[in-house]
Amino acid sequence: MARRKLHHYQVSEQARNVLQRGKPLYSEIKGNWNKLYFKNSSPIVVELACGKGEYTVGLGQKFPEKNFIGVDIKGDRIARGSALAAEYDLSNVAFLRAGIQYSEEFFDEGELSEIWLIHPDPQVRDRNEKNRLTNPTFLARYAAFLKKGGMFFLKTDSTFLYEYSLQTIQESSAFRILEHTDDLYQSHLLDEHHGVRTHYEGIFTGKGYTIKYIKAQLS
Repeated sequence: MARRKLHHYQVSEQARNVLQRGKPLYSEIKGNWNKLYFKNSSPIVVELACGKGEYTVGLGQKFPEKNFIGVDIKGDRIARGSALAAEYDLSNVAFLRAGIQYSEEFFDEGELSEIWLIHPDPQVRDRNEKNRLTNPTFLARYAAFLKKGGMFFLKTDSTFLYEYSLQTIQESSAFRILEHTDDLYQSHLLDEHHGVRTHYEGIFTGKGYTIKYIKAQLS
């Protein structure tokens, strides 16, 4: 393991704002994020596949009245978001190191107010549809986690994932699409991403890709 990656793993292991296997609360946090971790009753927003946590931290800065949780399986990635949140003294930001396929172990029914997906892997091969984070199975899971009227947001540079997600969300009985665009930066919806742009989003736009956006609500 590269020295830098090992350092990030150690940061994640020691960070107070990272929950992972072997640490306190990991096995008892489901349904108890407000009570046991944040110790308030503020709405909970989750970013799935959060990577380095840039969006989680960015939203946490802009909305101190909400709680934010970034979820990713890569400890070296979330360690960076963890360190940034600590640097900004964001007590409303936490990270969970876990696979999204195991999310039912960490979130209870009706526990969340919003779920964000920011540039997830589009998994374009047919055989990988089961891994697409907007497939019907995952959408049903998100619907269970969200409160009545809860929101689901997707940002992606992938036309494939955008069109696939429009279809699966439209076919879902749980969600209704409120708005969507295939070019966020040229849309009246631009302010809805709150000016938070990840490193990779900058790369994508620099190469000429447009950013697609979907906003859906739990029916």
